[in-house]
Amino acid sequence: MLRLKVEGMGCGHCVGAVTRAVQALDPAAEVRVDLQAGTVEAQTRADAAAVSRAITAAGYSAQAV
Repeated sequence: MLRLKVEGMGCGHCVGAVTRAVQALDPAAEVRVDLQAGTVEAQTRADAAAVSRAITAAGYSAQAV
């Protein structure tokens, strides 16, 4: 399970964008976004660096916790 701190999320659109970014790397990924905490948890086969890059490419700042 990956846990990332993601800055710039604030709405349902953000949740969808982040989820799609992770699932583009691993379509079977389970993604949980906590807007209040600014975190994303992902059960995925992709590595943390790739997930962080994908979320960053989607327009958010992401860093593994």
